[in-house]
Amino acid sequence: MGGGATRLYNTLTQTFSGSSSPLSIPPSYLSPHHAPICPLDPVELLQQCEEALRDRPPHLHRNFVYINNGDDIASIPIRVMQWNILAQALGVGVDNFVRCPLEALSWSRRRSLILEEILAYRPHILCLQEVDHYYDTFQPVLANLGYSSHFYPKPWSPCLDIEGNSGPDGCALFFDESRFELLDSVNIRLSAMMIPTNQVAVVTTLRCRSSGRYVCVAATHLKARSGWEWFRSAQGSDLLWHLQNLVQKLVGGNSNVKVPLLICGDFNAVPSEEVYRRFATSPLGLDSAYKKLSQDGVSEPEYTTWKIRGTGECCCTLDYIWYTKDTLRVDAVLDIPDEEQIGPNRLPSYSYPSDHLSLVCDFSFREKE
Repeated sequence: MGGGATRLYNTLTQTFSGSSSPLSIPPSYLSPHHAPICPLDPVELLQQCEEALRDRPPHLHRNFVYINNGDDIASIPIRVMQWNILAQALGVGVDNFVRCPLEALSWSRRRSLILEEILAYRPHILCLQEVDHYYDTFQPVLANLGYSSHFYPKPWSPCLDIEGNSGPDGCALFFDESRFELLDSVNIRLSAMMIPTNQVAVVTTLRCRSSGRYVCVAATHLKARSGWEWFRSAQGSDLLWHLQNLVQKLVGGNSNVKVPLLICGDFNAVPSEEVYRRFATSPLGLDSAYKKLSQDGVSEPEYTTWKIRGTGECCCTLDYIWYTKDTLRVDAVLDIPDEEQIGPNRLPSYSYPSDHLSLVCDFSFREKE
């Protein structure tokens, strides 16, 4: 290993040496609240990631688009990142990215790329899907960067069918403990027509330390594949039902009180699907943050995932950050890289670790009426 890779390896090894190992302790017995063992400097860790990756093509260059022209923006916005990071076992096992070299899918490389992406934007709230290295990578590293987290694996993760897997994949939700205090967190196994499914959600209620305002955050990953549109719609309805009940409990029946809500996820659904319409017309008053990038303010990006598999090329929008428009304001949105930046072999690649692009938005609380 080169100098940068060696330093990064040593840093992560030091971090992992103080964390519980999923090989010796079943994940169900591990507490989601591990105290940091050896605090890390995020700037130094980012530099180590970049140095370890110095032989790769240029990082995707993305800019923030400021929605309010800088006027009346909160001094400390709430930065939210949504990202399906691609489960390692699936990426090298069954996803069949025919234009992506196996070397680009190695965990040592992808781990550095994923951490680099997170550290580059330093979100206060981070929602991840397809997380199959939670206990040996993301929980210990991010805990030592000041994040608390909750993880809910799929009941029957396809990762477990892959030889040499690192455990089941699932949804993980992280939040910056310097910005938020945890009030409650629940794991939801989504149902379709009253039948439990293999898809899950993590829902966390937080209190902003600076403003005292509550915010409820959900991270989810709906059923994939064409032909399952009705199934995704039913799962979305179930999640909305749970969120409506949670909000009602928080306000205690006072209809004049509105709870800010963020729902981040890989919905595996294009904007024309029924599940998208269910969220857009929900009584919760939701809107999709990434519509702010469009000229008309009503269109989603052309794509949030662009990949080439053995079955063909897929370029579409599947990932969303939903927010309650009466209580939260979108101040900035990270743009989507163009086709030239992504490259002819699409995603994942040597320069980007997932087949899905991260979505990053800055929000601020609207004034209470």
